[in-house]
Order: sequence, then C-alpha cells, then structure tokens
Amino acid sequence: MPRPAAPVSVWAAACVASSVLVAALNFLDAQGDPALDLVALCVFAAVLSMRAHLVAAPGTALVCWLLLNGFATPPMGELTWAAPYDLGRLACLLLAAGTGTLVGRLTGARAAYHRVSIPDGRRADGTGGQSPS
Repeated sequence: MPRPAAPVSVWAAACVASSVLVAALNFLDAQGDPALDLVALCVFAAVLSMRAHLVAAPGTALVCWLLLNGFATPPMGELTWAAPYDLGRLACLLLAAGTGTLVGRLTGARAAYHRVSIPDGRRADGTGGQSPS
C-alpha cells in the first residue's frame, strides 16, 4: 500500500489549494451562492484526503471551513458563527474528508491485494481456482 501523506503537509496543501479554489469561485461567481462553494470544497476535501491519514480529516475540514466561512459567505472577510448553518457546513466537509480517506485506503488495500495474489487465477494449493470437494 502507498504510504499516506503526513497530516501537516495535507493541511498545508488544503490551505493553499482551497484559498485558490475559493478565490477562483468568487471571481467566476461574484460572491454568489455559498452552496456552490461548499460543494466544490467538499469535493476538493475528499480528493485531497484520498492520500492522507484519517487523523488529517478533521484538520482538512477545519481549514476548508475557515476559508469557506471567511471568504465565501457574507460578510466577506469576517469569521462568523451561525450555529445551524456552520455546524452543517463543517459536518459536510468532515464527512467528505473522512469519505475520501476511506475510499483512498480501500483503493490502496485492493491494489495491494491484487499485487500479492496469483496473476493467472490458480490458487496456491494448485487446484486451479476450484475449491476442493
């Protein structure tokens, strides 16, 4: 299995890349719908977390939420806390990061299994893939 990235490097990548993503969405959408920004950041968090440790998921979600709250939802440039909305956004980002990590670990485990299995379909006991009767 490939080694997952260290949490600190994942958080640094999340900070830089999500800043660029939010800035691009604000430029294209002119600070329009924050739901579009949330969906884009959830997809980004899931993709980024595919090569990360599970312990990096909460930090990745928090970094994405800070940028979403500060620069994609009104008032721009201020961190605010509206409990139901922000808790839901944070939960969506955490779920996306956790799901990305899970998918990445399962994909890596499946690839590792295929590397150690016998490539021509024969079983190790020489039965040719058939179970003994």
